[in-house]
Amino acid sequence: MFRPKYMFSPPPSSAPSPSVRLGHKISITTIHVMALDGIVNVNSLFTFAIFLGLAWYPIPTLIDPSSPASCAAGSNIAENLISCHVYSFSSFLFSSLIALAFKQAIKISKDSNDLAAHGVGASLVDVNLMALRVGMLVSSFGSVLGCGFLMMALVALVQIKLGTLGCGSIYTFAAIGPLVVLVPSALVIYICIVLYAFTR
Repeated sequence: MFRPKYMFSPPPSSAPSPSVRLGHKISITTIHVMALDGIVNVNSLFTFAIFLGLAWYPIPTLIDPSSPASCAAGSNIAENLISCHVYSFSSFLFSSLIALAFKQAIKISKDSNDLAAHGVGASLVDVNLMALRVGMLVSSFGSVLGCGFLMMALVALVQIKLGTLGCGSIYTFAAIGPLVVLVPSALVIYICIVLYAFTR
């Protein structure tokens, strides 16, 4: 059975002296904590934006009253807007909690207390890189899902404000076009980088 102590533990007795491994270990642990901090910070910004979006709903439409009735978004699009907001909020929150759990496990590991005598603090611990990479991969997957749902929520929002896609409004396509091109492209690049780092 997997035990947390195998993920974060002090150097074994046969390991080189702390003075030899100090710089390497501090750099590795610091990079991991910084990466987890970045995930949490970005997710927090998106989560706050989603919360504001939900708090300000409903939003009045900007469709010309003389436009065909088919241009007005139906209740199904409004339902998609709320659902995607909630899914996105849940995904970002899941990702942040996973990242925070690993960050706290690194910083407050009880085994790291043995290293205080070396003057490096509680952030100096041996890290099971495979376990940490899996955790960061899961956290990244949550962020990707959150971005995907957020993009779909914005598509629904544009249709409510400017008219449905079936209406053929140039303003609707001009707003949605860059969104569905740039965001998936960035997500693909992000996934490729994360997978590359995971397999190294």
